[in-house]
Amino acid sequence: MSVSVPIPAYTTDTFFGLDDKWLETAEGELTHYHDVGEGTPVLFLHGSGTGVTAAANWWLNLPRISEQARCIAIDSIGYGQSVVAPGTEYGIKEWVRHAVRTLDALGIDKTWIVGNSLGGWLAFQFAIDFPERLLGIISMGTGGAKLTGALAGHSTPDLSEAGIRRTLELFVVDKSLVTDELVSLRYQAALNDTASDRLADVVSARDRDRTGLPLDFDVLSRLEVPVLLIHGVQDVVIPVSRTWELLNVVPSADAHIFSQCGHWSQVERASDFNAVVTQYLASHGVTRP
Repeated sequence: MSVSVPIPAYTTDTFFGLDDKWLETAEGELTHYHDVGEGTPVLFLHGSGTGVTAAANWWLNLPRISEQARCIAIDSIGYGQSVVAPGTEYGIKEWVRHAVRTLDALGIDKTWIVGNSLGGWLAFQFAIDFPERLLGIISMGTGGAKLTGALAGHSTPDLSEAGIRRTLELFVVDKSLVTDELVSLRYQAALNDTASDRLADVVSARDRDRTGLPLDFDVLSRLEVPVLLIHGVQDVVIPVSRTWELLNVVPSADAHIFSQCGHWSQVERASDFNAVVTQYLASHGVTRP
């Protein structure tokens, strides 16, 4: 596809070990993503923490899971390095439609979705809006829960290194994982001409839809694709009760609960997380191409 939107002068830091790709997904919209591996497509949707990017959510997972499937991790519109068209609206349905536009531009008909927090919420909204495009869902600390406790603090983001550190330390039990290097990299990745205004817009849209567009449990009660819910017992951002709630709604759902683990299970328990995900995918026919 010819690209009419200029590609930004941006390169993901070598710390994350991922190559940059760009794809025009709508007029004036350029999606930044990482694409590794071959075979069955698995779309990775990141969460909504301050300074989030696809790379900073999935750098410990894509190398391992891409041995088994084609892993596509995107920066959702309003986040990371994806370029948004003038007048772009944000929200749960808009982020899902952006994911679909990306799949369309890549020529992918059906996909698995692995989603973290906001990304897990998007995965289930995708299942509601585009069930014919979905092979299955793996969701960690699924977003969309009511705004309470630490989650309220998560809704007042601070686009600074100190603010990013506070956000990341909410995500984990082991605070040593939040290194100066990781904080600095997330901060540098977040900086662009519109970062502060854009961050306020996406957080406002997310929290608006938390109450205005909750997941339709009636539709999800008829969901037939395989679903795996992953949660950390010590998650203070999205309580583990969220997984129990979904388990009692989605008839095909299984769950894996990690001990001594917070909201960032794909990082805090990366090796175990990768093993659980690859085993689950294999049990549903996703094997090395």
